[in-house]
Amino acid sequence: MMNGVSAVRVLTLFAIASLAAGGWLYQDNEADHLSGGTNEFDLIETSMAADSGDSDGVEEVAREPESKDDVSASTPSDLSFGLIAGGAGTLGSLTIAAVVSEAFRVTVLVALLAPMLAMGGNGDDLLTRGRILGYLEANAGIHFSALRDALGLANGVTAYHLHLLESQGGVISWRDGKLRRYAVSSLSREEVGRVRNPIIGTRFAILEVIANSGNVGISGNEVRKKLKISRQLLSHHIRELRNAGMVEAAAESRRPPWRLSDAGQLALLSSRSLSGSEAAI
Repeated sequence: MMNGVSAVRVLTLFAIASLAAGGWLYQDNEADHLSGGTNEFDLIETSMAADSGDSDGVEEVAREPESKDDVSASTPSDLSFGLIAGGAGTLGSLTIAAVVSEAFRVTVLVALLAPMLAMGGNGDDLLTRGRILGYLEANAGIHFSALRDALGLANGVTAYHLHLLESQGGVISWRDGKLRRYAVSSLSREEVGRVRNPIIGTRFAILEVIANSGNVGISGNEVRKKLKISRQLLSHHIRELRNAGMVEAAAESRRPPWRLSDAGQLALLSSRSLSGSEAAI
């Protein structure tokens, strides 16, 4: 994440510098264009001299039209427009990416707002970080927006404190598609594995059905009827869950009933907790 923060800061500085340089060049060209025009008082004085017949000291009554080179030199430079377009395009791209992706939005918030919040810290910071740590202990793996809404914090404040806690080693985070998820660093490797890879979709539904059967177990045919899925799809998921050690045969037979293993129960509890905490926001 630190590499992303540095990249965002560099791109933002580039965009601001481009806009400033482009604006300065444009104003400079405009000033040159205005100052290079014909002086109105000179034209009046020359005209009066010509009407009075006094040609002494007057070399030319009318000026020759400016050459094409002079005209093009007096117009705003393409470079100024290029710099302005480049700066605006960079800021626009950063904004769009931050809107679309929560993970990138967190990076932008840390890069741009964290330094300002760090300078304006107050006595409530420790309390806020304590609330964040407490919530993460109870809801490991929750994503940024859900955590922010649950605690009623602003985007910048949430990003700042999470970044500080992570830099101090109290929090870990990882990217999950467009989301960024967080957990306390005191979790064991097995717990981190379950949190980072929650059971979702069809496999989560299969585990729920098998869990309701208790130690007696339930046949694959009954699971298939309850979930209304094909035999092939059920066979695939049961095989994957068994290979992961989450389900086990409840009896010795060719088509045994299935029950949850200890690892399966923990995985199901973790997945329930994660989905429940985010759905409640």
